[in-house]
Amino acid sequence: MSRRHRYEVTSVWTGARDGGTVDYRSYDRLYDTVAPGRPTLHGSSDPAFRGDADRWNPELLLVAALSQCHLLWYLHLCSVNGVTVLDYRDTGEGVMTEDGGGGRFEEVVLRPVVTVADASMTERAGQLHAEASTRCFIASSVNFPVRHEPLITVAGT
Repeated sequence: MSRRHRYEVTSVWTGARDGGTVDYRSYDRLYDTVAPGRPTLHGSSDPAFRGDADRWNPELLLVAALSQCHLLWYLHLCSVNGVTVLDYRDTGEGVMTEDGGGGRFEEVVLRPVVTVADASMTERAGQLHAEASTRCFIASSVNFPVRHEPLITVAGT
């Protein structure tokens, strides 16, 4: 049985200054994104494209979404496969290439460091990253590779 889910956000450009988009330098790349019942996400373009380095940009959000989706699927799979995860930290990195006015992501690499409760869980903990990868909705929706370089550690060692 197939189920459909809808996700709605509103993004509002807040960088018009006084004159709007008169030219490339006349406006800020600032925006706010809201969804019902959630805090406002303050965004901008990447600093390489005249954006504000203190705000989230779409490229960071894409890498974050891939990291978060993998994390949530991985924790679910561990919980139903007898792997007790005590800590999980991921440093994701995306590589994007510009090509004449546009660009595309080449790949994203996720590097989760996972701490499990017992040494007997390490093998299965490592294997579950591959399954989490195939289940992640976000990773299944992009047209570039999402690789994983996990490190499994054992608590107290």
